[in-house]
Parts: sequence; structure tokens; C-alpha cells
Amino acid sequence: MKNTEITVETLYQKNKKKLKLKLLNEKLSFGKVISEPDLHRPGLALTGFVDVFTYSRVQIIGNTEIAYLSTRGKKERVQAIRQLVAFDIPCIIMTENNKPSPEFLELASERGITIFGSPYKTTHLMQLLSSYMEATFAPTETVHGSLVDVYGIGVLFTGRSGIGKSEVALDLVERGHRIVTDDVVLISRKTEGVLIGSASETLQHHMEIRGVGLVDVQSIFGIRSIRRQKRIEVEVHLEEWNEKENYERIGLEEKTTMILGVEIPVVKLPIFPGKNVTVIAEVVALQQLLKINGIFTAKNFNERLIKKMQAKTESVRYLEDYLERDFE
Repeated sequence: MKNTEITVETLYQKNKKKLKLKLLNEKLSFGKVISEPDLHRPGLALTGFVDVFTYSRVQIIGNTEIAYLSTRGKKERVQAIRQLVAFDIPCIIMTENNKPSPEFLELASERGITIFGSPYKTTHLMQLLSSYMEATFAPTETVHGSLVDVYGIGVLFTGRSGIGKSEVALDLVERGHRIVTDDVVLISRKTEGVLIGSASETLQHHMEIRGVGLVDVQSIFGIRSIRRQKRIEVEVHLEEWNEKENYERIGLEEKTTMILGVEIPVVKLPIFPGKNVTVIAEVVALQQLLKINGIFTAKNFNERLIKKMQAKTESVRYLEDYLERDFE
């Protein structure tokens, strides 16, 4: 799992078009590091309460903060600004085309704090910027495997090197499904507990098939055969057939695995020559679709079986009771 940090310059370069950011002073804090994804509005800090001031975050100043400062006399206003910029703030973004007062600009520049301006409303800017920060700071992990979109379900294929993950993925692509990545899967966790898998820029949409070499999936199968990212919803772990292993036969006990703290179902799939792993992988995806829609095949079958056994038991009891009363 990586520990993400970005600089103010990176924040600016990645968001200047989307947020319509304008530099209101100089590139004074472009080298400063932002280590927290959350944003902060420093209203309380301007009033003098700084005991819980999260100054290490990007500071957003909107109409409320500007209106407060405008009600203060010059001496009190300068004191409020000086107290704010005394902290090691990465940068400040002023929304709704608000401009820093001359004293604000001077004090921030003295402290080496860059101020940006944006025409967007505070709420809208924070939504857009929070989306970027969430994606950038999301916990990530690299997994050796293949990720394929099968009937809309993100299926992560894992297993030892050379067991046939790439071949299964290629076969699925040939059957009309879409590949995200092969060999290296970059996984990130979103705040709502969703795992998103994507490819590295180097290997994107390329596969290594032993005996053939590198295959450009998009060039061979077309744009419909690929996608840039996909939610990971089930893992299929390929392993050699082991007679001593007790493999799942009914499916009542759903096994799970943990990736970045998120629990997803895992299917251990034993393979041997002649076994059609591709079709089974499609069935795994369809089973997951059924579960999403509230249909659990194994549980439903088990319930019907229990009801049938209970009905048969009651029938036997009735017959025994009848025979006991038959005195002919």
C-alpha cells in the first residue's frame, strides 16, 4: 500500500483547467507537500480559535470567510490574517472570484503561501477537488493477475505464474468480453469500499502469451475488447487439481478474500487438461450477477431440499398413523 503525497504544483497542474485556477500571487509554495486528501475552510482560525486548526490541508476561502473579514477593522483584520498564515499552510484557494485584500496578499506572500482564485462556487469547487484528492490519495496495491469485465462483472484472475491466467483472459476477450489489464493489476480502494482495478501505463492492453510473445489486444480485437478500469467484484483463483483438497461442491459456504481491507468473494478453481475454464469463469460472473439481484442458487436449492424432506417426513408419519388405526 502506498503513502501518497503530492506537491502544490502537481495540484495546480492537474486541476487548473477543471477548476479554472488562476495564480493570484507567485509560485511561492509550489514545492510544498500536501499529505492529506481532505480540504479545510479556515473560518474558525480567522476568528482566533486555532486549537484544532488542520493547517496541513488545502485551505478554501469563500464568501463566508471574506464577509467575516470585511466586518473587521483593519487592525483586527490584519491580526486575523497574520494568525492564519502563521501556520505552514500548503496553499489557499479563493472561490467565486473573491480577491485577497492587499494586506492578505502581502502577509501570505511573506510566509511563502501561494493563493489561487477560482470562479466556481465553494461547494462546487470542493466537490470537484475532493473527487481528485480521493482518487489521488486512495490506498493502492499491485496484484499479479488479470482483470476482465465478464458480463459487466469485474473478475480478477489470480494464481501462480504460468498457470494460464493470460490464456483464460485472452479466451474471454475472443468470446466478446473486455480486458482491463494482464499480468499487473493496479488496485485502488475508494472511500465507499469499492475496489477499482486498472492497468499500468506501460502494459496497458498488452498481454504476454507464452510461446507467442506480446499481444496488442486493442489492435487485434478492436476498441470493444478493452476498458480502462473496472470495479473488482469477484476473484477467481486458479490452482492445479489436488485430489486431497476438499473443493466446494454445492456453494453454500461463500469464501472471501481481503484486498485493501475490502472483502470480496473468491472462487478457488482447480484446473486440469481439458477443463473449460473460460466457460466456468463466465458462469462465476453470472452467478455473481444473480447474487447482486438477490438470487442465491445454492441457498435456494438447499431450502427447497429441506422443505421436500420435511414434506416427505410428514407423509411417512401420516402413513404410519393410518396403519396403526387399520384394524381390518
